[in-house]
Amino acid sequence: MATAPISADRRSARISIVERHVRLENEHDLEGVLGTFGESAHYDDQAWEEHFEGANGVRQFYEQLMQAMPDLKIDVQRRHVTDDAVVLEVVIRGTHLGPWRGLPPTGRRVDFPLCGLYTFDSQDRLAGERIYYDRATVLRQLGVFHEPQSALGQVCTLLTHPLTIARVLVRKVQQK
Repeated sequence: MATAPISADRRSARISIVERHVRLENEHDLEGVLGTFGESAHYDDQAWEEHFEGANGVRQFYEQLMQAMPDLKIDVQRRHVTDDAVVLEVVIRGTHLGPWRGLPPTGRRVDFPLCGLYTFDSQDRLAGERIYYDRATVLRQLGVFHEPQSALGQVCTLLTHPLTIARVLVRKVQQK
């Protein structure tokens, strides 16, 4: 639901806090990043359906990310501003050098597009950040996901889903 239009000064303040937030992410300044959030901080990683509430939850998300990719770089491609939110289209780059989501460091590079939606509290600090990206692309770049059409993907599917494969083969035999 859209709110009333905001002033040019408030719009400018919101753009400024988002730009500062991304700059601090690129500098790996955890305390600075956390300082861009207001009291109602939340972080939503939609690709993993994970939601981090409050300052401690947001801290947990960023600590894991910064440990996993100590060379994380966010390149802003486009910015879209509304009265309710700022949306950034970015490219995320980094090397997987620390544990992430139960995956030990692979040493592989990631380079993928991401869309971030930033909302604000009444003081024009970040109320929340919600990110959208293709999880399969990230996992493929880390070497733990293989397209089912590839030879390696077919072997992985056979090994990890033998009952599914058996059902497919039974159906094929029954159709003949």
